[in-house]
Amino acid sequence: MESIAHWIGQYGYFGLFSLLILGIVGLPIPDETLLTFAGFLVYQNRLYPVPTFLSALLGSCCGISISYALGRSLGFLVIRKYGRTFHITQERMDRVHDWFSRVGTWGLLFGYFIPGVRHLTAIAAGTSKLRPLVFGLFAYSGACLWVATFMSVGYFVGDRWKQTLEEIESHRGGVIWVLLGALAIAIAVHQWSRRKKR
Repeated sequence: MESIAHWIGQYGYFGLFSLLILGIVGLPIPDETLLTFAGFLVYQNRLYPVPTFLSALLGSCCGISISYALGRSLGFLVIRKYGRTFHITQERMDRVHDWFSRVGTWGLLFGYFIPGVRHLTAIAAGTSKLRPLVFGLFAYSGACLWVATFMSVGYFVGDRWKQTLEEIESHRGGVIWVLLGALAIAIAVHQWSRRKKR
């Protein structure tokens, strides 16, 4: 945490932007902690809200786009060979790819909230040759929702941001099940509406 605070203190908005790119691509950076801390800095008036949000959003979008481009251009063979550099194991990649095949583009929207999954969903989307326009629509919408959620936590709870983040982490399993339930409902409604139009 001290290194993150130092980095943002020294480089400001660019520091936030660059750390999120690296974290989304797969390097071991605590993204949610970073976003919540950024919201706390806005609460303290040490950062301005709009540039902070835009820096975080652009960093997230750039990071997820790099992961998508890696999957689309290099494919599974290269990822399997060099995946451990980005903490990507074959087992995790297969599991996420199967999950992405089932839930489709909605996985890009909600995948941000599942640690270790967000950059893998983008790689799975790339290897599946998902169209860039569709990828951007869901992935960037998810980034906006994710950034806004954790920055809001840091801003609204203020000095209690660390304790609140720990509480969120301890209940993450329940939150993930709620998100997956919402995803399942959204997919069911979408399929029902398509059948109804036929």
